[in-house]
Amino acid sequence: MPRFRLDIEYDGSLFAGWQRQANQPSVQQAIEQAIEKFCGEQVSLRAAGRTDAGVHATAQVAHVDLIKAWPGDKVRDAVNAHLQAAKVRIAILKAAVVPDGFDARFSAISRHYLYRIVNRRAPAALDKGKIWWVPKQLDAGAMHEAAKVLLGRHDFTTFRSTQCQATSPVRTLDRLDVSRAGDFIEVRASARSFLHNQVRSMVGSLKRVGEGGWTVADLKAALEARDRAACGQVAPPDGLFLVGVDYPTPG
Repeated sequence: MPRFRLDIEYDGSLFAGWQRQANQPSVQQAIEQAIEKFCGEQVSLRAAGRTDAGVHATAQVAHVDLIKAWPGDKVRDAVNAHLQAAKVRIAILKAAVVPDGFDARFSAISRHYLYRIVNRRAPAALDKGKIWWVPKQLDAGAMHEAAKVLLGRHDFTTFRSTQCQATSPVRTLDRLDVSRAGDFIEVRASARSFLHNQVRSMVGSLKRVGEGGWTVADLKAALEARDRAACGQVAPPDGLFLVGVDYPTPG
């Protein structure tokens, strides 16, 4: 059975997350249903990241095994046609046959997230549902300096959900940058893997630094506490996007 890699974009606003769930709409289920309508096969997708309810993606990656070696463009276009008919905000950007050993989740060597904040007195109109509105002025420079405390290998218990199912809270954070352009603040995070709610938890704590409620020392103390109760506000899902997944270069 040929294995296909799917590169996917979606608006997570109306979904209960990526993962298929009983009685709630999910991105995974919507795509699986579109594939079944296309080729008659009941399939199960595996994705690089199980994004939470309300979280978006511009570069999610999933794989699926199909019986027939369809041309990739045919798979992309046919599945997209059924997704459009279902009126869901999901698009297959690319479909391609990959080696059987490729696994969208376990073959990934790095994942990249973007969190967007609009920092002004006026709320977001055009980006509503895809950005966090913070009316109180934030010091993005202070947030960026504080973010350096979280870089590297740490026990991130403070910054993971109590529902996180990972066997270990230890992760290596390769990138955590904060930048401002006008009224907009971007937080970019990269790591091989993240804990449940880790990015949103870090962003919420960095916001406390940006508004002057925490110092760099306070953020470090929260990290070292290894206690979920020490975490700042968990940022809402609206502003979070999965924007990239890296895999080893073939050959």
